[in-house]
Amino acid sequence: MTTAPETTGPIQRALYARLTGDEPLTDLSAGTYDYLPEDVPYPFTVIGEAIETPANAHDRFGRETVITLHTWDQYRGYARVQKIGARLVALLDHQPLTIDGLDHIATRYEFGQTLTDPTPPGNIRHLVQRFRVVTEQPPTP
Repeated sequence: MTTAPETTGPIQRALYARLTGDEPLTDLSAGTYDYLPEDVPYPFTVIGEAIETPANAHDRFGRETVITLHTWDQYRGYARVQKIGARLVALLDHQPLTIDGLDHIATRYEFGQTLTDPTPPGNIRHLVQRFRVVTEQPPTP
């Protein structure tokens, strides 16, 4: 019997490789992280939470995985996180991804929201963005 492949880990690794390998993005920020060390300077992006739902076909497993990216900064205003966010959208929305063990069907940008950390001194800007990654298990020969 065929079993469903792991999807969240391979997708996260594919996103990490895409984002850390992009020079324009690395010029805009201190980096992209899965686990954030305490001494990272602002701005930075963290690959955050994932929600996975089945999207199976008759002959194979499929998944829709929604990944949340968080960009943080101490810049006055939202201009810098929005510029980073625009680069993230350019790198991921409607772009092919190479995902180990899976066929990539589509990546779609779902939404972005800017937030200000209300905790004094209130100087942390936060951009939340979600992307839906649709994958299928490759057909078995």
